[in-house]
Amino acid sequence: MNQKKKYRFHTQVIHAAQSPEDWEGATLPPIFQTVSHQHATAENLTQTFAGKRDDHIYMRLTNPTNQVLEEKLTTLEGGLGAVVMASGMAAINNSCMALLRAGDEFVTGNSLFVSTYNLFNGVFKKYGITARLVESTDTAAIEKAINSKTRFVYLETIGNPKMDVPDIAQTALIAHKHGVPLLVDHTLPTPYLCRPLELGADVVIHSTTKYLSGHGGVLGGAVIDGGNFDWSNERFPDFKPFIDRKGPLALLDKVWREHHINFGTTGAPLHAFLTMIGLDTLALRMEQHMKNTMEVARYLRERPEVLWVNYPGLEDHPSHRIALNQFGGKGFGGMLTFGLKDQTACLQFIKNLQLIYHLANLGDCKTMVIHPYSSQYFAQDEPTREKLSIPANMIRFSTGIEAIEDICEDIGQALDSLS
Repeated sequence: MNQKKKYRFHTQVIHAAQSPEDWEGATLPPIFQTVSHQHATAENLTQTFAGKRDDHIYMRLTNPTNQVLEEKLTTLEGGLGAVVMASGMAAINNSCMALLRAGDEFVTGNSLFVSTYNLFNGVFKKYGITARLVESTDTAAIEKAINSKTRFVYLETIGNPKMDVPDIAQTALIAHKHGVPLLVDHTLPTPYLCRPLELGADVVIHSTTKYLSGHGGVLGGAVIDGGNFDWSNERFPDFKPFIDRKGPLALLDKVWREHHINFGTTGAPLHAFLTMIGLDTLALRMEQHMKNTMEVARYLRERPEVLWVNYPGLEDHPSHRIALNQFGGKGFGGMLTFGLKDQTACLQFIKNLQLIYHLANLGDCKTMVIHPYSSQYFAQDEPTREKLSIPANMIRFSTGIEAIEDICEDIGQALDSLS
């Protein structure tokens, strides 16, 4: 690939980080399934440990296969560097913990994946860290929540499963005005829809388990650093050694050196390899996911059993205007939620499905549903469910890339059986 030429996304997603000349002519990267790497001399290994050489040492530190995926994701998100990890939650935990100390605070939208909420509101609290939850789309509330103890602002580009779309550019301006970075979980839109770093975000986080790999066979996460935030400001005195070592990639160095290595969150090289195979078709899959989801949203609106449909692609959705602008008119994601009469109707609907899977996952080629209230949010009390917008009558629907007629027919027969 000509590194000087600016290729379009459909081309980049296939060819970025490709080095057939280094892989014996292969067009897929080798899987380096090895724990450690041979060094010719003791001096060589010493220099590598000292950071004077870029050689690999031990899989918990770096791996050549994982490194190719890191380079690919860096290109796709328009970042300066990346670290891939064992899961999306590892990526969220490591990037946040690299910024937090006992007694610190951060501001986060209240539209959060349940495991993220548990991490923020449960685990972090044990270390004296306060997560200030506000409405994700209320930039005034976000600014009001920032104080002298705030270390960052955190958002999901599309809330899971709230389906709201915050204004990334405006939130980034507010965060930077107060000298703090904006971290964005970009799992649902993927870089196909937009690149948050170009909108002003400082760090992008992915669960590569979902759309990026796309086939339900990989567990992984990634942190991509834009390299644009000034870590030398007075809020981050603890960053000096990392700035001295890596300059604009100080945060990524801190994520990798303090947390990724010591928490042992290395992803499997096979999973990196499979993710890269999945990435080859990301653009095509996203187009079909979104086309099908829009059709499903319209179909559900016509069904008398369905009380409401929540999808930012619908013109009357509260986030439609922001989503249209932020995603450049390319689409609105591959997931929606909808409401039935009550929890009993939701569970019966799921039981009636014949084609669509009932799984705790999303972003797969296969269409899948879940009833969050009775599954993922089972352990939450009612006030927490209300705060996170998890009603008992809600179905979360991740649309696959099957024939839309078959998807809607299966929805139809499952709804018919409720009568």
